[in-house]
Amino acid sequence: MTAPPTVPACDADLIGRSFDEPEAFAALFDRYSAMLYRYVSRRLGPEAAEDVVGETFLVAFSKRHRYDLAQRDARPWLFGIATKLVARHHRSEAARYRALRRSPVDGPAEGPADRVAAGVTAWASRPALAEALAGLPRRDLDVLLLVAWGDLAYEEVARALGIPVGTVRSRLNRARRKVRSALGDTNPMDEEE
Repeated sequence: MTAPPTVPACDADLIGRSFDEPEAFAALFDRYSAMLYRYVSRRLGPEAAEDVVGETFLVAFSKRHRYDLAQRDARPWLFGIATKLVARHHRSEAARYRALRRSPVDGPAEGPADRVAAGVTAWASRPALAEALAGLPRRDLDVLLLVAWGDLAYEEVARALGIPVGTVRSRLNRARRKVRSALGDTNPMDEEE
């Protein structure tokens, strides 16, 4: 007789277990550190991303007693902590967008023709996109990037930032409208344009 396969514990179970077994919290790091690193790296650059991700888990560990164990998925909570830490690095993020605006517009040069053409068009739009992102109010930028780069659903963004879902929708709509306008009302990823 073989033992049934073990189902990985949900995030809330791991956090609950970590009160008696602090090492159980490490499973959350294993699950989400790469995802958080990608998000923070896009916002602040790879140099700061490691520190911010590490600090995210230190803050999460120290505040785990406040976590609502009814929420089985800790991803929005962790992204919320990371977003607050990114806000502390606002100057670094703004400088990164300014550097992207000034950077030359040479980009990908190999791969399948359709993907390359779309990539080059998107790459050429990078300075305008960086300028549009730099011009967004912080609250709108956080919502937009949690959806676009953090891959969070509206409800998860609401949990991450502690705001109503309706506020997420309105901030996202406003941010998308401003970015679209800054790009000349075009989507650089549309191959038809």
